[in-house]
Amino acid sequence: MANLNKVFLIGNLTRDPQLRYTPSGSAVADLGLAVNRKYKAQDGTLKEDVCYVNLTAWGRTAENAAEYLSKGRPVFVEGRLKFDQWESKEGEKRNKLSVVIERLQFLGSRGTGGTGGPGRAPSQGGEAPSGGGSELGPPDEDIPF
Repeated sequence: MANLNKVFLIGNLTRDPQLRYTPSGSAVADLGLAVNRKYKAQDGTLKEDVCYVNLTAWGRTAENAAEYLSKGRPVFVEGRLKFDQWESKEGEKRNKLSVVIERLQFLGSRGTGGTGGPGRAPSQGGEAPSGGGSELGPPDEDIPF
């Protein structure tokens, strides 16, 4: 039987990324994400559900997240689910389901919480730079036809 563990999420960060390094020197960042879902209830009222997700990024992705992202910024995350189990100091069994980030794309523009602007790494994504153009060519108002 085939297995698949893949998660795609778009949401806003609930806190600033917390960067740390393992004893071997690997970067790791913990992030929180809020994913909103709007729906119409049976009585016709508009409702909203929020799902809070813990995220973990490793390596250069962790360092980029810590440097360029902050609470409230919109992001697209591609990753995998990870289930951790442990026993607390008091002897209680604990567990946590989180997402390990495999790909992180910044959304929005600088003014609205994303990276935007030229000079960002292509793997970070984002919208086209402000001014009406894109990274593929000049702004529309600069084209003579």
